[in-house]
Amino acid sequence: MARKTFSNRSSGLSLWVWLGIAAVIILLDQFTKVLILGNFELGDSRTVTSFFNVVRVHNTGAAFSFLAGASGWQRWFFVGLGAAASVFIVWMLKRHPTQTLFCFAVTMILGGALGNVIDRLLHGYVVDFIQLHYAGRAFPSFNLADSAITLGAICLIVDELRRVRRS
Repeated sequence: MARKTFSNRSSGLSLWVWLGIAAVIILLDQFTKVLILGNFELGDSRTVTSFFNVVRVHNTGAAFSFLAGASGWQRWFFVGLGAAASVFIVWMLKRHPTQTLFCFAVTMILGGALGNVIDRLLHGYVVDFIQLHYAGRAFPSFNLADSAITLGAICLIVDELRRVRRS
């Protein structure tokens, strides 16, 4: 009888490696947010370069403050969405262990999504602190979790383009 494990060295990295990488993303994200919460008041901004500020912003919505003005139900909606996405991502990691770029991409998304879910559960909002600006226009603030999600999405696109080109 074959024993099912989270590892198959001949077919790809262990699921535990991918989950470990996601955990590192979560820890780095939460560490930076603790630093911001401990050293900045809501609305504070410190200029770092001519195009980059460290700020403290609370986002009750999703990307670009989508649904931020809703009455509070969005908190639980985004927690549920993040939890469901996380379960789906772990399932995908188990199904496609040999697709390294794909696994890296969804691992970044997993770590970022859970980092923001933790914020929603602890605070009721996501702590954003990175603000880029150019020519007098500030782009929406974001955090390390958002950066990981963006990197994961870019890698998913590259992975799909590579897959299509191969076939």
